[in-house]
Parts: sequence; structure tokens; C-alpha cells
Amino acid sequence: MLKANVISPTTAGPHPAIVFISSWGLNDAEYLAQAKALAEAGYVVLSYTARGFWGSGGFIDTGGPADIADVSAAIDWLDANTTADPARVGVGGVSYGAGIGLIAAGHDPRIRAVVALSAWTDLVESLYADQTRHPQAVWLLRITAELLGRPSAEFDQMLDDYFANRNVGAITEWGRIRSAETYLDAIRASRPAILIANAYGDSIFGPNQLVDFFGQLTGPKRLEFAAGDHAIPELTGLAGLPNHVWTSARQWFDDHVANSRQTADQVVLRVRNANNTVESYVDWADVTGGTTRYPLSEKAFRANGDTVATAGVVLLTNGLEALTGIPPLAWLPAVDRSRAAVWQTGLLSGGAAVRGIPRVHLTIQPDAATGTVVAYLYDVDLLGTGRLITHAPYTWLSGGTQAIDLALPATAWDVPAGHRLALVVDTEDPLYIDTNAPGSAISVTGSSWVDVPLR
Repeated sequence: MLKANVISPTTAGPHPAIVFISSWGLNDAEYLAQAKALAEAGYVVLSYTARGFWGSGGFIDTGGPADIADVSAAIDWLDANTTADPARVGVGGVSYGAGIGLIAAGHDPRIRAVVALSAWTDLVESLYADQTRHPQAVWLLRITAELLGRPSAEFDQMLDDYFANRNVGAITEWGRIRSAETYLDAIRASRPAILIANAYGDSIFGPNQLVDFFGQLTGPKRLEFAAGDHAIPELTGLAGLPNHVWTSARQWFDDHVANSRQTADQVVLRVRNANNTVESYVDWADVTGGTTRYPLSEKAFRANGDTVATAGVVLLTNGLEALTGIPPLAWLPAVDRSRAAVWQTGLLSGGAAVRGIPRVHLTIQPDAATGTVVAYLYDVDLLGTGRLITHAPYTWLSGGTQAIDLALPATAWDVPAGHRLALVVDTEDPLYIDTNAPGSAISVTGSSWVDVPLR
């Protein structure tokens, strides 16, 4: 049994309907402010607590088959017990609810629209991006589940294996079942209208998987990115405060559930360091107007610990950027060149509008069979202070020369005139589990470069 609440309009039906699915660790009260506003506008709104949390029965299924069946059961209940119109149904949610909603759209053709805020579409990518584990994010999920829910034996086993770095194949299969991209064919067949809104700096579900998923959708679609971390851009809207993400969500439901059809399908970027200046594009391919390639000279360093280049703490560091406008900082002269490679451009007299996915190609010669590098792209001012634009880790699992192609998370950042771009590559970051042998040597050799996408 699922704990839920229903808010209905006072007018005669039938009415368009929305099902909200709770976030990880939260309950059906999460969406009360938005549900009340939607009901006043003529929607029947059912919000429920995902199974295994709070007052809902069962065990945590992490977006698995039982969770997906629950979405259909909620729609069945609305059809049987309210004035909901079964031909006009949307689903929505933040984080956990967003991912479940997207997967459900590939299983239940009654879902005509999805609002997915801080969603994932590829759980395997979230767990093992570029073969690198993300301990802070996964520990946060585990602690929340243990405190506020009932983890299943399967969930506990998967996380035990994850931290022990064993049974990767089984975890991968478990994750694929819980990924919307696995059900793309079914989603394309039913053509629900899908709005995805996430943060550039989401330290749990990175933006590139959403870009890939969005590009493969064939129905009505919209993609929005803003500064911040996981669930930060939409947070104030849950309290009923004015919020651009929830404004988009409301309009999307109006367009594709209530059938008012006013919003254009497009990509919307809020520029991180330009007071959230809004830019709109027809599609993701239009975000990047051109690319500048910067060659990287040969350098050598050792895995002897971390440097001042860091991505910070899950949720907190990038979450503070959304509030203050200040990204993670590093004073580049303090980066230990024995532990990292550093490359800088000349002064950019006209600045640079970075838009899209920067890509790093490294040819490295490590003396250890396994290892990890972390690449950071900085905007550096005249005093040497670097503002982190984007970053990503990479882990290799066998010895020999490594040709690394690394897609850094998508971003929108304006480099001011007179600043430089810098690339720092070191071997550790608190967000990730590295596989470096202490003191092992890494040489950047041969053909290496960074491609910076520009508007």
C-alpha cells in the first residue's frame, strides 16, 4: 500500500490529472504547495510516497519494476476514484520521482507528459562514469535509505558490492533495468511530452546523460539547465515560492496535459556567471557554434595525493554556487606541479562564451596498471584565481599507453575578457574513488588537447 494524498478541483470534471512521485527519502507532502496550485487551476493531483519510504509499504526498489508498477496503479486509482480524465495524465517528480516518471513513460502509454526535475536517465553512468566510482553520492543515498526507509536485500547487496568494487557486471545489469534510456524505443513509440530540468553541477546525476537522452527523443521535448547541484534549482518552488523551474513545469503540464499548447520545444540555458541570463536554442546541436582546440604540451607528475584543484562536497559546493554565484575556487599558482599537470592559454582579449560539452583528449603513459586522473577546466583571472567551469574523472583498468577521451559535463559559462582558460589534471578528488598506486608516475605524451565549445 502506498501513502498518498489527492487534491481535486471544486468544479465538475472530467479534469486533467497529475501523479507526483516523492523524492528519495521524502514523502507525499513534498509537492503540497505545487499540487494545491495545480488543483486550483483545474487538475486532479495525486502525490504519493515511493514504496519503502515513510508510510508506504514494501521495500525500496530504486526505480525497479515494482516502482514502475506503482505509477500505473496510481493512474488506475485516479481513473476509478476521481474525476480524472484517463486521456489527460501527466507524471512528475524531483530526483527519484523524476527518474521513476521517465521510466514509467516507457511502460504506460496513458502517460502523456513527464516533468523530470533533477532526473537520471542512465543509472550505470551515474555510478561508474568513465569507470570511476562516486562514493559521496552513493553514501548519501545509502544513509538516507537507512534512516528514512526500508532498504531491500538487493539494494544492500548492490551497495556492498559497489563499495567493495566487485560484481560490477551484476550492478551494471541492475542499473540498466533502472535507466530510462533502456526503454527509449517504448518511449519514442508512445511519444509523451518530456521536460527535463537539471543543474549543470549535479554531483549525483551529471548533465551529459540527459543531453544524450534528450537528443534521442522524438516527441515533444524541452531541456533546461541552471546553476547549482542536485535538486537545488527547483528547491524553493517546493515551498510555493516563485521558481523558474516550476514555472516551466506548470506550463509544460498546461501545454501537454491540459492541451493549451503554448510552449516551444527547445533547449534553455541559464548562464552560470551572468546573473542567470536566459538563452534559448532550437535544439542541443545549436548550443555550440564552434570549437577551439588547445594543444597540450608534454608533462609528467606523480600520484602523491590531492592538490588544491577540487570539485568539493556533494550537494554543498555546487549548491552554494546557485545561492552565491561563486563556483569552486583554486589559486592556480598553489597547484603542486609534482602532483598535477597544468596548462594555461594566453590572455583571452575578447573573453569566451563556453557553451556545451568541453572534451579532453589525453595520451598518457602511466607506470601503474590501474589509475585515475581528474581533469578540471578553469576560468583564471589576472591574480591566478581559477573558477571551476567543469570537471570529470577517468579511471583506466589495464596497463600500457592510455588514449583517454573525456567529455566534461555540459556547461554555460562566460569567460571575461582578459582572463585565461586553464586545464589541471591531477589524480585525486574527494568526490571519487581513485585506483592510483601511491607515488606512481604519469606522463602526458604524444597527441593531447582540449576542445572548448563556444557559442
